Amino acid sequence: MISRRAQLVDASGIRKVFDLAAKLKNPINLSIGQPDFDVPEEFKQKVIKAVKDGKNKYTVTQGIQELRDEIRSFLINRRVNVDDIFISSGVSGGILLSLLAVTDPGDEIIVSDPYFVMYKHLAGLLGLKIKYVDTYPDFKFTAERLDAVISERTKLVFINSPSNPTGCVLNSRELKDLGEVLNKFSPVAIFDEIYSEFDYEKEHGCLSEFYERTVILNGFSKSHAMTGWRIGYAAGPKDIIEQMIKIQQYTFVCSPSIIQYGALGAINGFLNDILKEYRKKRDIVFELLKDKFDVMKPQGAFYIFPKAPDGDGEGFVSRAIKNNVLIIPGSIFSEKDTHFRISFASSLDTIKEGCKILNKLV
Repeated sequence: MISRRAQLVDASGIRKVFDLAAKLKNPINLSIGQPDFDVPEEFKQKVIKAVKDGKNKYTVTQGIQELRDEIRSFLINRRVNVDDIFISSGVSGGILLSLLAVTDPGDEIIVSDPYFVMYKHLAGLLGLKIKYVDTYPDFKFTAERLDAVISERTKLVFINSPSNPTGCVLNSRELKDLGEVLNKFSPVAIFDEIYSEFDYEKEHGCLSEFYERTVILNGFSKSHAMTGWRIGYAAGPKDIIEQMIKIQQYTFVCSPSIIQYGALGAINGFLNDILKEYRKKRDIVFELLKDKFDVMKPQGAFYIFPKAPDGDGEGFVSRAIKNNVLIIPGSIFSEKDTHFRISFASSLDTIKEGCKILNKLV
């Protein structure tokens, strides 16, 4: 009774760890990929006001004009010009809609490895063929690495910066080089920058500056802890965005109405104190792990991706969980099983205690 399509998609390994966490007593949880601060009070009150003001019905599929205007102004200030913008149900919704709008079953797409887990499984769900770009050991999706696999058969390329799970950030020079390679065959590039505000070295650039056929995906889940609000945006070439909006009409319908009103002003209001706190956590977790693990210092996001002892990611994660520390095996994000992911979106005490146990396990 179950479709072959559904059977191609495995349950998320991250969700399995979450389920396991529920069974452990007071686990040291370094697995959760969401901020450990709350939505700022200002935006909570805007949602409450929207409810009381009766803004509880459908909006237009593309989202309210006020929010789209704010996003356009923000992008222009970043020197990013885009033809069209719409409000999506999170970046996850944008990923699915972009694939549906651009690809057909059997089409070839390119994904860097390690990758955000959703890219692989949505591609499988839609019957796409994936070419992986191995970015180990430095995790950089370089122009040279892309040039080695791209061809006239390539329909779409995913680029994620800052990266989940590695924290790697692509700067403007690196993106310009990628743009030159992309221009050889003109596939659509999906630039997932949901962690753009978590850029500790201030190097994050935008691919749209260098490559016209770019769809930018971003939102407020990470910068404002709105993970449960399910609001994001897509910006890019009008012909692609129009198709994404059309498909949204028959899938997500629209992003939640009251959340759109609640997010007004959010795009210009990231909290600098929070960025400083996360930079401090980044520095601490790296210093605690660097002597025992082969590990790159992340430049962005709130993840670090160490190599497991003896290159056995799942084996090490199993040992960590037996010692009450929850981390994610790298095989969830990669065709390799050599690393593991730590989220440092936790309290400093949790980070220190978790790293202490992980070091003892080496």
